Amino acid sequence: MDPLSASLRVAGSGLGSQSARMRIVTENLANAQSTATVPGGDPYQRKTVSFAAELDKASGASMVRIEAIRNDQRAFPLEYDPGNVAADEAGYVKLPNVNVLIEMADMRETNRAYEANIQVMRQVRDLISMTIDLMRGA
Repeated sequence: MDPLSASLRVAGSGLGSQSARMRIVTENLANAQSTATVPGGDPYQRKTVSFAAELDKASGASMVRIEAIRNDQRAFPLEYDPGNVAADEAGYVKLPNVNVLIEMADMRETNRAYEANIQVMRQVRDLISMTIDLMRGA
């Protein structure tokens, strides 16, 4: 496989991985205030994404893939709210272990990585176009 095609495949794997990461980040943000529906129950648990490199045998390039999507094991913060339906017998409600600032930083990082992969694809497309133009002129 030629290097330009391999570059497209690598950038494409990055796009797919960052897209999946963005879905997880937006899910975390959407559930940042989701408490349990039963007294003393657990609220939404933050999810994390881990990536792995995978060798593509066809191109010999190292692709990125989602290795795992896991639940964050950090403790749930507690808030005293005895009138809440999710309050335990002591009046405390478990809140999701989602930190909105961290999620926003992850979202920004994910967006930048996605844009970088798009830029790689644009550059490769331009190189392919220039190569075709050179071949026509020969």
